Order: sequence, then C-alpha cells, then structure tokens
Amino acid sequence: MKTLIIIPAYNEEENIKKLIEDVVSSEPHAKILVIDDGSSDRTGTVARETKKADIITLPHNLGIGGAVQTGFKYARRNNYDVVVRVDGDGQHRADQIKKILQPILERETDVTIGSRFLNILTRHHNFIRRIGQKTISSLISLIIRQNITDATSGFRCYNKDAIELLNQYYPSDYPEPEEIIFCKKNNLKIKEVGILMKEREKGASSLTAINSVYYMIKVILSILINILRTPTMIKK
Repeated sequence: MKTLIIIPAYNEEENIKKLIEDVVSSEPHAKILVIDDGSSDRTGTVARETKKADIITLPHNLGIGGAVQTGFKYARRNNYDVVVRVDGDGQHRADQIKKILQPILERETDVTIGSRFLNILTRHHNFIRRIGQKTISSLISLIIRQNITDATSGFRCYNKDAIELLNQYYPSDYPEPEEIIFCKKNNLKIKEVGILMKEREKGASSLTAINSVYYMIKVILSILINILRTPTMIKK
C-alpha cells in the first residue's frame, strides 16, 4: 500500500531532523510529509535540509487541526492508501509505527490510535495531566459507546476511507478527541493498540500542571458543545 507519514510541526527545529531520520530508518518505503505550521524558527529549513521529506510551509500558524488536514488533502490529491500521523515533538517512537499500521493493513479497522495507556511499560510522570487525559477519554468512551483509553493521542493511522472523510472536514479546536467522535458518527471503525512513547528530548511542552487542568476543562466543554454540530459526511 502507498503510505504517507505526515508530521505536523510548529517550532520543532531541535527535534525534526532526528525524527525524520528515525522515521526513514523504521519505514524506508513510506513518503514523509512535514507540515511546517507557520513556525517562527527553522523547523521547515532543517526538515528540508535532510532531503528525506517533502515540506509544506503554511504561511500562518493554523494550529494542529489545520496542519493535519493539510496532510490529508495532500494524501487524497496524491492517491495515498494509508496515512500515519506522527507529532513533530519527537515523543512518538518511529519503531512503534508498525504497531499502529498493522490493523490497517489487515483491514481490521479504519483508524488506529496508539494508546500510551494500554502498555504497562509506559510511565506517566504528570499525575494531573494523566487525570485530565483519563477524564477526557472516559467522556469520549461514553459518547461513542466504545472504550477509548487515550483520546488525546496524536499517534494515529488511517485507511483510504478515513483519508477521504478527514480530507473533507477536520476538527480545529481540540482535534484528537473530536476526531474520534467525528469518525464514529461517520461509521468508521476505530481500534486502539498499545504503544511505547519517549520523553521530549528538546524544547518544552506548553502543558504545565495548571495548563493541563485548563486544557481539560476547555476540551470537555468543546466536546459537549460540538456533539450536535459534528457533521455527517459519508455513509458506509
């Protein structure tokens, strides 16, 4: 199958080179597309200098939703069968791509989510953030009537039906949990697989303990508001 690995990245010049090299080593037959989401640093330049990825540089910072949808539009326009999303901060391990890819290749599901919480070897350092993630995942599970353990994970894989759907519409506010609701509403199958993560090596996450609580509250409110507004695009 023709596979595209999309890497949305914003101000990740310190992480992007190693990430691209790791992905090439793990998945040498896949095409890599870096979406430089209006970075103010050298993210796009560093990615381009590797000569191992295609680069789309957005003129303004659209946020993760706009960057990821750009990748889906590219995938559909170029007739890719599979899309793998890997975040640009380097925490998604390239050697775990095969785990989220396998259920798609075996036609078990339309969307695979790499869950940090299905693997007992994964360590959770931030207790407050973990509580927030669990709360959001529990709410998503209740809404879609399927157990989801890691609704905020951005480590995902999609088949052609999902590419077609997400090319048309992609949530912009809190896309990871909202995407799950959108896909289920449009009759796509979702499966979680346990994956291993690594700590961010360089740079810093914007989610501090206080921000994690604020983020959780905003995500929950956004999910509740958008349940009725989530569109139905296709029927399977």
